[in-house]
Amino acid sequence: MKFIWHKFDPSSLKVRLTLGIAIASVCSLGGLAMWTGMRMQQILIATHKENIKYIADRFADDVRIYSDMVSLEEGTQRTVDNLSGNNKVLWVKTDSGEVTAKSLVLQDKAIADILLPLNNVPPIPHVQDLQGRYWLLCASPLEIDNNNLGKLYIGQDITDDQVMLLSLMRSLSIATLIAISMMTGVIAVYVDRSIRPLKRISQITSNISAEKLSEAQVHLDNAPREVKELAETFDEMLTRLSESWEHQRQLLSNVSHELRTPLTIISGYLQSTLRRGNNLTEIQREALTTASSEADRTVQLLRDLLDLARVDSGGMHFQLEPIMVNDMVKEIIEMAGQYSDRIINLESSANPLIIEADVNRFKQIMLNLIDNAVKYSPAPNPITLKIEQYQNRAQIQVCDKGAGIPLTQQGRIFERFYRLDEARNRAGGTGLGLSIVKTLVEGMSGNISVRSQLGEGTTFTVCFPLA
Repeated sequence: MKFIWHKFDPSSLKVRLTLGIAIASVCSLGGLAMWTGMRMQQILIATHKENIKYIADRFADDVRIYSDMVSLEEGTQRTVDNLSGNNKVLWVKTDSGEVTAKSLVLQDKAIADILLPLNNVPPIPHVQDLQGRYWLLCASPLEIDNNNLGKLYIGQDITDDQVMLLSLMRSLSIATLIAISMMTGVIAVYVDRSIRPLKRISQITSNISAEKLSEAQVHLDNAPREVKELAETFDEMLTRLSESWEHQRQLLSNVSHELRTPLTIISGYLQSTLRRGNNLTEIQREALTTASSEADRTVQLLRDLLDLARVDSGGMHFQLEPIMVNDMVKEIIEMAGQYSDRIINLESSANPLIIEADVNRFKQIMLNLIDNAVKYSPAPNPITLKIEQYQNRAQIQVCDKGAGIPLTQQGRIFERFYRLDEARNRAGGTGLGLSIVKTLVEGMSGNISVRSQLGEGTTFTVCFPLA
């Protein structure tokens, strides 16, 4: 039976159903077993009670019959001897405590010492445990022809029957426990198989991403009708989400495309005015410079949004070709040096590393990472690029000596529009650069990671498979 709870979770549906049905089984089967045992004991004792009651009812009549032939005392003893047997004992005790007649068995001192001293025995037969033996006892007044002979005591040893009954009840209890255990196991397996469609739905939905909404479908075979209805509802919801997501991406792409052209023209006019405006005042020049900078920043934001929209819609294609990482990084460092006066060092292994990548996208990745390092690290500190081979992959690291990134936020820096603090806003970031870098790296079968320590700097590591 393959049913193992790797983690006992009282809030899970599987545990609740299994425990609920198991408890109901314990109550029902246990109650039935207890009722059966009690009923069997009642039937057993009732049979003996009827026998004892019959003896008590006829005892006086038998004494009268014998007393016609012998004395009353001898007739009483003969009646006792006649009705004794089959583990039944009788004795007559006067009100003063003198035993006037008794069964032959009571000649045994061990038995006599247990039974004869008994007083206050009720007239209704009941079971008593006397030194490990079970006796069914009763006592009733004995009066013959207006002669008070005291009380008639009747006892029956039912030890063998009681032991057999107790053994039967133990066997019944063990059988009940085994049945409950087996039933619980069967129920657990049944419940586990019954909720597998729900687990399947959970697994399918957990792997659905925004990019794969149109492909996602929850399809279940041999599932209960209610679960199939749930799956169909999920499919309808995923279809609506896919359509909504597609409309949103299309809107983003259209708006970005429509705004980029006029903003590019505005930026060009502003730059032209700044170059030719020799008669501009300082305030006017400062205002135009700010406007031009914000226009350029907005144009870059729109370009980033267009890139992301292409990726989301599957419209970004990579022209993969073999490139020499060492030479390409040197070229990128020279390009970055034209736009920044920051010192950029290169630490490269002697062996040339070749990867399959899109040249333009590779340049975009490295320039974004270098630009990120320049923006968020102090000016005197150089930027260091390291190239080395790690197993069968080419590893490029971009290291800076900036303030670092808190550990709690390192997992979110690749999210769209996520920025650590206001300092990054002032640095001119759009919150999309690292998201685009990660998208481009993964689009070319690579991966990117970050390692940072507060006050010591940040290192971005990009890895690509070697060609």
